[in-house]
Amino acid sequence: MRQRARAAMAGTGDVVDLSVGAPVDPTPEVVGRALAEAADWPGYPLTVGRPGVRETYLAWLERLHGVVGLAAEQALPTVGSKELIGSLPLLGLDPDRSGPVAIPGLAYPTYAVGAALAGRDVLRVDSLEDLRDHARSASGPPALLWVNSPSNPTGRVLPRATLAALVAECRALGTLLVSDECYLDLGWEAEAVSVLHPEVSGGSSEGLLAVHSLSKRSNLAGYRIGFVAGDAALVARLTAVRRDLGLMLPGPQQAAAVAALDDEIHVAEQRARYGTRRDALRAAVTAAGFRIDHSEAGLYLWLTRDEPSHETAGWFADRGIVVVDGASYGPTGGQHVRLALTTTDDAVATVAARLAA
Repeated sequence: MRQRARAAMAGTGDVVDLSVGAPVDPTPEVVGRALAEAADWPGYPLTVGRPGVRETYLAWLERLHGVVGLAAEQALPTVGSKELIGSLPLLGLDPDRSGPVAIPGLAYPTYAVGAALAGRDVLRVDSLEDLRDHARSASGPPALLWVNSPSNPTGRVLPRATLAALVAECRALGTLLVSDECYLDLGWEAEAVSVLHPEVSGGSSEGLLAVHSLSKRSNLAGYRIGFVAGDAALVARLTAVRRDLGLMLPGPQQAAAVAALDDEIHVAEQRARYGTRRDALRAAVTAAGFRIDHSEAGLYLWLTRDEPSHETAGWFADRGIVVVDGASYGPTGGQHVRLALTTTDDAVATVAARLAA
């Protein structure tokens, strides 16, 4: 698709790539200073992080997202969130616990990659009824259920009651529920809630993990800073095996993480940038005849005009705009494309002009 876009725009202008959700705005100064000040780090970093890292993360979870009652031993820094997501079925699940890995019907591909790495089958689960149906099937209850709210690619936010019902069902089935919450700070028309919030978890982290990232929130994709929190026994298991594998967040990045989590000014500024770009892109695609489904949170617009998704992606490519074919996220994405907000203001203006033309 990128080749088609480049061919279409040859000699007439630049390709605008809206297919990748990678930040393009500057790293916050407060974070850069912290990284520089911690640059002299000759020894190995601790897997659990230097003193204060986990506590700062948990304080952020409580302050911004109402998650209370977790001890430092229930949290762990990770080398970004993607490596944790990809390795969790292999490193976090008891090998004696059989069962497939359940992922959303439309899902970030790394969930399925992680299941394959662990040699486990993949199920597509979109509702409590789906989960119960699979539990009654020959494969039995899933060993792990991934939820993703706000969703990549759709931007859908799961209500608290829905999450709470999934938590209760997973506990009854003995299924580990892991919530990918990398877009938790980016609600637009709906506020997302962590699976560890007491109204969802019932005040207990048993059988639950939540995954977070500073990549989107703080423009730190290149720093590879993530965190996981929840069930004490599971976090202890992950800590032990990650220590043996050398999966530890570099020391200077630990200092950067503390600075980023302690500062909300840069988050508000970046959120305002994304909000402005989102408004402009929404107006442009709507005027061009597209419908936006879900997209109430996160960094993407989930678009359709009720035609095969490859045709829609080709239509954008012919205008020098690269989007993602929704079918790449699952079989029900075949009439949608995903458009990312992570581009410059100039690129947004270019897209709006091309769509208007």
